[in-house]
Amino acid sequence: MDVHNVELTISAVRPEQYPAEGYPEIALSGRSNVGKSSLINTLINRKNYARTSSQPGKTQTLNFYNIEDELYFVDVPGYGYAKVSKKDREKWGKMIETYFETRQELRGVISLVDARHEPTELDCQMIEFLHYYNLPILVVGTKIDKIARGKWNKSESIIRKKLRLRKEDKVILFSAVTKTGKEQIWEWIDAHTMGAK
Repeated sequence: MDVHNVELTISAVRPEQYPAEGYPEIALSGRSNVGKSSLINTLINRKNYARTSSQPGKTQTLNFYNIEDELYFVDVPGYGYAKVSKKDREKWGKMIETYFETRQELRGVISLVDARHEPTELDCQMIEFLHYYNLPILVVGTKIDKIARGKWNKSESIIRKKLRLRKEDKVILFSAVTKTGKEQIWEWIDAHTMGAK
């Protein structure tokens, strides 16, 4: 998709605050510092529309980005950051669960992991959680420019195995620096949102 118009419509914490247009939605989730803002900025051709925070774990709301009045990207709070209190983590957990469980417009989830390292226990729990709700999953392995090209297949294989991905779950390796994977990610998004309204 050629993106020209993007608007952060609302930062929501409760279902009654979610947008009402009925556009299909793609949620983006991942550990704090995994490169979620960089992915969103790359997909929408902006430098820093989705703010990259110097304080990981700062997103505490579901941020709905209206893309071309056709779909929403929903930025889900980053998980696994140590400085966040247990109480806050539980609060976010409930908010995310409510969204994943009840949102009719949700068409799929892009789950980000750092391709340089083996997925963490929290990454695995997130995938388990998404499998439980039978949501279409695209796993994006970020920061792939930091890995030698010859090791990409190995990196993808580790991600797939550690996360216990299903056959239908897709993995795409991505770099915000070189834009590797950008087109394939858009293809996945289009395939899950086209004609969904």
